[in-house]
Amino acid sequence: MKITKKEVLHVAHLARLSLTDEELEKMTGQLDNILSYVDKLSELDTGNILPTSHVFSVSNAFREDVVRESLPRNEALMNSPQHNEEMFQVPRII
Repeated sequence: MKITKKEVLHVAHLARLSLTDEELEKMTGQLDNILSYVDKLSELDTGNILPTSHVFSVSNAFREDVVRESLPRNEALMNSPQHNEEMFQVPRII
């Protein structure tokens, strides 16, 4: 067994969980299965594998920052429920 009931109780205490005896048995078995599986992964030879942060190659997905004409004021204000020909008007919040 990779994990003891005492360790499970300690983790449960840190997580502010109260476990019944039945839940403690079940949780100990489940955590032991998980830890055994993770331990099995250590058997793999990963010496020639480069560390990665993502499974797939990730590059910057943002577009180039190019200066261009902005939306004309009158077109932007057409989508506003309230405006005064110069700016959007919103209810006062105080």
